[in-house]
Amino acid sequence: MITTVTLNAAIDKTYYVKQFGLGGVHRVARQIAEPGGKGNNVAKVIRLLGGEVTASGFVGGSSGSFIEQRLAERGIQTAFVQVPGESRVCLNIIDESTGSSTELLEQGPEIAWSSIAEMKVMIRKLALQSSVVVLSGSLPPGAPANFYAELIDIIQSAGSRAFLDSSGAALNSGLEARPHFVKPNEQELAQLMGRDRLGENEWAEAAARLANLGIPQVCVTLGSRGTIAFIDGSSYRVIPPAIQAVNTVGCGDSFVAGIAFAEERDASPEEKLRMATAAAAANAMSEKAGHMDYAVFQAYAKQVEVRAL
Repeated sequence: MITTVTLNAAIDKTYYVKQFGLGGVHRVARQIAEPGGKGNNVAKVIRLLGGEVTASGFVGGSSGSFIEQRLAERGIQTAFVQVPGESRVCLNIIDESTGSSTELLEQGPEIAWSSIAEMKVMIRKLALQSSVVVLSGSLPPGAPANFYAELIDIIQSAGSRAFLDSSGAALNSGLEARPHFVKPNEQELAQLMGRDRLGENEWAEAAARLANLGIPQVCVTLGSRGTIAFIDGSSYRVIPPAIQAVNTVGCGDSFVAGIAFAEERDASPEEKLRMATAAAAANAMSEKAGHMDYAVFQAYAKQVEVRAL
């Protein structure tokens, strides 16, 4: 089994309006509401790939109930810690006349120390039952900056493999616990190196520095340009299929889902990267984050090129 952890879960709402302008009144032509947060997106794609997955994290109120119910409808087991207040709503307004996107992201409820302690107990329980535990997304208000590092220690002491996909202080702290897998994008990698940006020839060197910290799997995602990966001592450059993306939100989560799904099946590094890249590309062809058509995934998997460096 794979467990995903979303500490700041959300309802992802997308509103489509014919033309959006500040200060106006707009009628919504159509809307989508999905259980969101990065870890929940990972869980949805793992399930679509055919994996058994449990989604955990913090949820609160009627929004939290919506998240749990919609995940369960997809055949995803849930093991969330309930907290006071309401889980957040992340609103995306799409202007159909221009294709532009305006996002409004709530912070989410403040997490008490008692809930943090309860989450540690929950993660240990789930790690004992899981081959992989994926920690994704931002930390909620009230959680300490080293919370991911603490959870990674719990997961790996229970004999499971910890995957980390975060940013900022949470990522920096988490790296100190030496997770099994990390997936910074190019901006996050530059920040880790203390730089504003990295040149193309510097990506592999910077990724190698992370791998040399004792992290077995490092994947640096570069959007449409593919991925630089260091897996178990070998390095790779991944070239994705050429596509016209419909939606890039959730592509990184889908990549993580593909790696986690393949990891549980002891796939080769090349196969892990092929599945992850195809899942990300398939997500890009869907309006919904954390969603893909399995037939599209299969077609793209045949088009992914994995080169040894």
